Amino acid sequence: MMKKSKQLLFALTFILFSFHPSFGQSPYSLPPLPYAFNALEPYIDAETMQIHHGKHHQAYVTNLNKALQNSETTSVSLEDLLKQISKYPEAVRNNAGGHYNHSLFWRILTPGGNTQLSERFKRALDQQFGGIDSLKMRMNEAALKRFGSGWVWLSIGKNNQLFISSTPNQDNPFMDVVEEKGLPILGMDVWEHAYYLKYQNRRADYLSAIWNVINWNEVSLQYEKNVPKGKFDDWPALLAFHKVMSQTFHPSEEGNLEPLKQRSHELAEKAKALQTNPIPPAFNRSEIIETIKQLSKDSKKLDQLVKMNNRMPF
Repeated sequence: MMKKSKQLLFALTFILFSFHPSFGQSPYSLPPLPYAFNALEPYIDAETMQIHHGKHHQAYVTNLNKALQNSETTSVSLEDLLKQISKYPEAVRNNAGGHYNHSLFWRILTPGGNTQLSERFKRALDQQFGGIDSLKMRMNEAALKRFGSGWVWLSIGKNNQLFISSTPNQDNPFMDVVEEKGLPILGMDVWEHAYYLKYQNRRADYLSAIWNVINWNEVSLQYEKNVPKGKFDDWPALLAFHKVMSQTFHPSEEGNLEPLKQRSHELAEKAKALQTNPIPPAFNRSEIIETIKQLSKDSKKLDQLVKMNNRMPF
């Protein structure tokens, strides 16, 4: 009777713990793909996606949980783990990086790709890289220079400035062991397992193809979530005028008047657009309206004076 009672107690205990949310669960798990394995064809083939996600990424998750099995790290977010990765063994570093990197990678890919860049993100790319095409070229160059396996990143760094970097193996800019630290918003996998079945050793072909399936909407969303808006970010016409004004007048402070000769008409056009485009409610006041009106008039007058070379002192 005593033996049966112990067996019953054991069975009851097992049942109760089985329903506890943490019983039998590992801290980290494989995220499902947000699309079918063949959805990225012809740029990334179904077999590569199936092996890449179901074998390689799953292995990182499994090995990460195993490496942390005897650790007190059971409820730390993956991001917080990476920020102090120097405190952990190499097995944790490699597998935590592999899990994070691939989780981001699946999100920034999408069937057919898209070009839905937010205005602020597009403006940041234009100002810091000369546009999206220049960004692609620079990231491809960095990826081709990465010897062996690794990743290339577009990240948000100091002062919310974007930067391109490359890391070996499964490292990423989140880690406290890398030289350039930041928040990755776009990552390109240049391990051979990401492309070898389709492209063999032609990494350049893979890099050219992958831009056709980049989810710019997701990249923009990460930028918007993590970069606070500036005071005038909702007033693009003012930012456009300020950009041209800076490029026109800053060189003149060092005695170079050529930009003034060449860009006075563009400056007048931007001032006119500033006057005719809607003013954000926060700035829609009579004194600002009058100032913009005067600015447009003065910019037009300056353009006329520049065209009258005989009246300019240069």
